[in-house]
Amino acid sequence: MIEINNGIIKTVRSLGVKKYRDEEGLFVAEGTKCVRDTWGNFNCRWLICTRAWHDRLANATMHDKIVLASNQQMARMSQFNTPSEVIAVYELPHYSVDDAEVRSNLNIVLDNVQDPGNLGTIMRLADWYGIHNIFASIGTVDVFNHKVVQATMGAISRVKVHYCDLEQLLDHYGNLPVWGTFLDGDNIYSTQLESKGFVVFGNEGQGIGAKVARKVTKRLLIPAWPHEGGGSESLNVGVAAAITISEFRRADLMTTKNATKRHG
Repeated sequence: MIEINNGIIKTVRSLGVKKYRDEEGLFVAEGTKCVRDTWGNFNCRWLICTRAWHDRLANATMHDKIVLASNQQMARMSQFNTPSEVIAVYELPHYSVDDAEVRSNLNIVLDNVQDPGNLGTIMRLADWYGIHNIFASIGTVDVFNHKVVQATMGAISRVKVHYCDLEQLLDHYGNLPVWGTFLDGDNIYSTQLESKGFVVFGNEGQGIGAKVARKVTKRLLIPAWPHEGGGSESLNVGVAAAITISEFRRADLMTTKNATKRHG
């Protein structure tokens, strides 16, 4: 076991700020479920827990990482109003982009999505529908923000988020279709969708920015009901992403079924 000290407490507390996450090369996962969902998928620096948590749930694979802390010390390090009994401190992963994987699959692009809950929801969605790569603008909320980590419900262990210049990204893969949701797009339910390319979702208040919008080759609309509108002005980006990606996967399923019938 590692002995708790003020240096550890100060470091863990600082990880609530992106600047310090980048400087330290660390991020936190807090709470039993979050730790269980992420354990073994990232290099662990410390597993900080109360004696009660340790005696109930710790196992041999955690032993050399464990730092015992009092409830008061946990409260000083916690990012939440009600402190948990365990905090895992992980090293930030460094991802590379598999060009062949990107070219042969569906990928999500996020243009300045700000809300941690929305990013977490979209990552869970990607994980559910077998999407392995999300490309995000530099202005998108940090994936290692503790609220995002919690909201992913473990998807952060399987879905990679790459921060990059989106215009350069889409230019690099210029032969792939780029889909985006707009209020003046083609009805998603009557549009032929493909199994590879990029699907862009924009900022909660302003949608897809003008520069990225110019790179979109196929504009989609999720129609309101009734069609003349009169309801909400727009959909939450997480909801819009769920509807859109579900339609892409439904199209994949129908294509597979039709191909099976032709060759059956």
